[in-house]
Amino acid sequence: MSPTMILTPPRRAFETTLTPDLVHVPQARNAAFAIMQLWDLDPSLADDMRLVVSELVSNAIEHGLGRVGLRITETADEVRIEVSDSNPAPARVSCAQDEDPRGRGLMIVASLADSWGVSEDGYRTWAAFLTGQR
Repeated sequence: MSPTMILTPPRRAFETTLTPDLVHVPQARNAAFAIMQLWDLDPSLADDMRLVVSELVSNAIEHGLGRVGLRITETADEVRIEVSDSNPAPARVSCAQDEDPRGRGLMIVASLADSWGVSEDGYRTWAAFLTGQR
């Protein structure tokens, strides 16, 4: 018998699709922050989430293919941010040097989120924030 995974359905969700242009990064970041304020999330947690949205959307635009999807869901104890594109190559943490102006996005995501990862098919990168422990 296979183990069964029980998923908690989201209480609330926000979803949008963006054309792959870096001009949309601040728009995605601001829309996400507005949703987090509407959901009455802790302001410091919302600040961290806003930065994670910015990093994940930027990565998808710069390294992905096609339109970029942004989905934010809230369950009773977690907010999950998912960003998708049409590139099956999974996002990877890079080893930026001190003098490199770029290459730290996923390190930032890993340091702010309670957990993060990439879907098995490589199309979605996600970050999760526990809300019940803060």
